[in-house]
Amino acid sequence: MSRNRPLTPAELDAFGKALDAVRARTVATLGQRDADYIRKVAAAVRWIGLAGRLLLMAGAIGGAFLPASLWPLCIAGTLLLALSKILENMELGHNVMHGQFDWTGDPQLNGQAYEWDIAGTSDNWRKTHNHQHHTWTNVRGMDDDIGYGLLRLFPEQRWKPFHLLQPVIAVVFAVLFEWGIAIQDLRLGRWFAGKLRFAQLREQFRPVGRKMGRQVLRDYVLWPLLAGPFFLPVLLGNVVANVLRNLWTYIVIFCGHFTADAETFPRESVRNESRGQWYLRQLRGSSNLTGGRLMNLMTGNLSHQIEHHFFPDIPANRYAAMAVEVRAICARFGQHYNTGSMPVQFGQVVWRILRHAWPSRPRVPARAMPASA
Repeated sequence: MSRNRPLTPAELDAFGKALDAVRARTVATLGQRDADYIRKVAAAVRWIGLAGRLLLMAGAIGGAFLPASLWPLCIAGTLLLALSKILENMELGHNVMHGQFDWTGDPQLNGQAYEWDIAGTSDNWRKTHNHQHHTWTNVRGMDDDIGYGLLRLFPEQRWKPFHLLQPVIAVVFAVLFEWGIAIQDLRLGRWFAGKLRFAQLREQFRPVGRKMGRQVLRDYVLWPLLAGPFFLPVLLGNVVANVLRNLWTYIVIFCGHFTADAETFPRESVRNESRGQWYLRQLRGSSNLTGGRLMNLMTGNLSHQIEHHFFPDIPANRYAAMAVEVRAICARFGQHYNTGSMPVQFGQVVWRILRHAWPSRPRVPARAMPASA
């Protein structure tokens, strides 16, 4: 049974206007405290990252002379470096690249110029994520983030024998998440199918390859070399920090999109889509996480994925306050507001990965979005 009440065209219009009003009220109050907040996050990323790298170096070099210091210093350094990378990806880079702070006029917070600490280029992310995903959220055949071309997470996706491997593929994808995101826009499947010439693929790969090279050079060559003959702990610390960041990012993103109540939509659902319908599609394709301020910070406020899909260019530090109004509006219009703890939400994601590795069909025909007024 659906947990969402069908809306009349008039209710859809009112639903959209109510959410637009939340946005307008928030935009009217943006100011110095929002700019100060993101600059504090940027400073924390720099200093925590530097502290992590210095502790790794101290552990590697000092451990050669005082073995008891090796593991404590290296573990502390790795965790701090991972924390810096998580904050940079989630709360700083992702949100800045959405243009959430363009209004400040600060070139370091310009969404079109920011380049983040990940193997993929910001330009490709802005294309596949900011444009394609946020415009066509969970629309089959239009949103490449539905399974990322690797995983079958909804019964509406066509099953292939290849999907029997997806429990293993999902784990590998999580560990190497930044590299999977880096090549997402290359559409390697089109090349394998003979629909893309190698010369075209090579040209598209050039900026990605340069970015990958810079990341490898910095984390896996230059910083370890600074430790001289004691380079191995520094190298391993960088590897582990990047993997921890990848795993955390994967879990947060999958919890925001692929829980049990998340829906996908056919292409025809977005024809002549009204503002209210757009909001409704974002709501039904999104999931939030509970956990308070620390969870909000560590997830880049994607613990409020619903609000982020509604208002992607609003500073994410405002989502928690906006969520109070958004949830009340959803209740007023009889719409399910999908939220839960990370263990519960990720458990549902794992269930989807395992269940839809096997042939499956929707229990009922896919629901069409309500008609426009």
